[in-house]
Amino acid sequence: MKKSLLMAALAASFAVQADESLWTYAKGADTMPKGAVEYKLAVISRQGKDSGDYVFNDIRPEIEWGITDRLTFSAELMVFDHDYAVDNEALNPMYETQGGEGGSFDRTQVGGFELGLKYNVLSTYKDAIGLSFGVAYENRNKYRLDGADINQDSFVFSTYVQKNFLDNTLQLVANLKTEFERRKSPGVLEEEIAFDAAIGIAYRFKPRWSVGLEFRHQSDYLNPQEDGVFNPELDRSSFDLTDFRLGSQHQRGNYLGPSLHYASKKWWLTGGVLWQVAGGGSPFSLSYGDRNWDEHERVHYGMTLGLEFD
Repeated sequence: MKKSLLMAALAASFAVQADESLWTYAKGADTMPKGAVEYKLAVISRQGKDSGDYVFNDIRPEIEWGITDRLTFSAELMVFDHDYAVDNEALNPMYETQGGEGGSFDRTQVGGFELGLKYNVLSTYKDAIGLSFGVAYENRNKYRLDGADINQDSFVFSTYVQKNFLDNTLQLVANLKTEFERRKSPGVLEEEIAFDAAIGIAYRFKPRWSVGLEFRHQSDYLNPQEDGVFNPELDRSSFDLTDFRLGSQHQRGNYLGPSLHYASKKWWLTGGVLWQVAGGGSPFSLSYGDRNWDEHERVHYGMTLGLEFD
């Protein structure tokens, strides 16, 4: 009994050293200890549309700092690396941005930044369940799908739930992220409400090693305003204080796949892969075969490195 309690205490003390990511998208409820600093480098390579070649490497260097044991500040830079040449003329905005048939786009650009706060309400290790909330401001000047110039401001609200089992060797997490985005490009104004939900389970099968499984859902709701005109077949989204409405769902995509995590004393590394297992959208999206292709990809490969500093 004493040995079991000791192992649980050691596992808990190791787990709260940093806000480690055991999956590609899903995150736990832990926050950084007061005064601790962590550098993260996340790279997610989103590959494969319905035709031609498409690679988008989403590169995110990030610094996290524990203001208190419950409150973590984060600052993240977005680097977008696009390399694509698609064939389907309906696969937009990529087809237009590459210059049409026979064209291509290959460019690495700074896409924007994000500043965020994460506050822990209930401790995973002291309470029945771990619970944290996050808020962030995001500014983008490049569009993630095709690398084109945009002006986008977003406010992001996140909920993190975590429950540990078996002396903290088995972790179950659930996240819900809601984004309110206002995006401008020449002749186009989009007010978008986007949802990103993730569920992850991971088991530490030997010291320092964990294997996991992750599910992710992403969808957005909007009616783009082009040259001041809305599409009459879609309901518009709005998040003004006096005019809040969800609007029509433009697209959705569901992903599933495994992850592998290794943690040392001062650094950790996580790799994962997720396949689009289902998707769809409105008649104005490129969706068929129970997949969405204009907003989503065939597969996502993720790699995250974390370095801890006292």
